Amino acid sequence: MENIFKPSAIGSAMRELISAIPITIEIAVVAAIVGLLIGFLLALFRIKKWAVLSQIATLYISFVRGTPLLVQIFLSYYGIPMVLNMLNYEFGTSFSINKIPSMVFVFVAFSLNEAAYMAEAIRAAILSVDKKDIEAAHSIGMTGGQTMRRVILPQAMIVAIPNLGNSLISLIKSTSLAFTIGVMEMTGKTKVIAGRNMRFFESYIGLALLYWVLCIVIEFGIHKLEKKFNIMERKVDDNDKP
Repeated sequence: MENIFKPSAIGSAMRELISAIPITIEIAVVAAIVGLLIGFLLALFRIKKWAVLSQIATLYISFVRGTPLLVQIFLSYYGIPMVLNMLNYEFGTSFSINKIPSMVFVFVAFSLNEAAYMAEAIRAAILSVDKKDIEAAHSIGMTGGQTMRRVILPQAMIVAIPNLGNSLISLIKSTSLAFTIGVMEMTGKTKVIAGRNMRFFESYIGLALLYWVLCIVIEFGIHKLEKKFNIMERKVDDNDKP
């Protein structure tokens, strides 16, 4: 029976794959942080409806959401060296294209992709804040920045957390595409393991289980965070009661 299916190969593959987990998490965390920052700016551009910036943000979000992540990875992989070559030619610089780590292309592609999705989640969350609360903040003399920090963002976070959590889970699973340009994250390492022991099915079962565990951990953390913000909201509501 073990000639057909070998259960022990699952555990063996999982033990080897543990060393690749930090790379997967690194890609996801960097992309999530950078994507959150860029996404927040894109959301503001669209909310404020600044003529040129709003149109650029809308076009950017439409392009990123309308094209596959794998294509965006290849655009980063082949596009960045091309841009550097152009800079070298135009300005006489000497950027070394061959020394760029593959992780840089992955960070760029994943961060820009994540920014588009986070922008829509953040925009929806900000627009969900009651306008009466914003007007009340302005009426007591708060500036736009103070209103954003003290009134809008705390309330928007409650709405945004589930969507941001789903984006992070999706991002963790999407990191499996990084191996297409030579980054040895979990999926890339699984391919090497399976090619070595010829236990493809068992190796990919182990990979699936590890992704599952990572997503469960993230879901647990998001649930705790959401619960914490809901408790804070309830405390504020209780204090407002006569």
